[in-house]
Amino acid sequence: MSKTNSGRTTAIIAYLTIVGSLIAITMNIEPKNAFARFHTRQAFGIHLVFHAMAIVLTFTGIAYASLGLYLLYLVIWGYGFLQAINGKTKPLPIIGEHFQKWFTFIP
Repeated sequence: MSKTNSGRTTAIIAYLTIVGSLIAITMNIEPKNAFARFHTRQAFGIHLVFHAMAIVLTFTGIAYASLGLYLLYLVIWGYGFLQAINGKTKPLPIIGEHFQKWFTFIP
């Protein structure tokens, strides 16, 4: 079994909510899989940025901007999720490389 196939389940779980990302982090502690680690970092970043932006929009009272946030979240999430399903490790546009650098604590 290739390294991509063995980490695919963990990678897919990472995209299923922020709790899924936390579960994927624990799943990839041992044995470590580079494919799963890549997608766990991407998914964790997507969820973290979404929740942070949602909190900011909530407290600023800009409720009408939330539709744009949800659409952006859906597009970026879908892109990452399809990459995980297809066994690819292409980072998200603009922010994907940053997620790989920022979340080095993810095994």
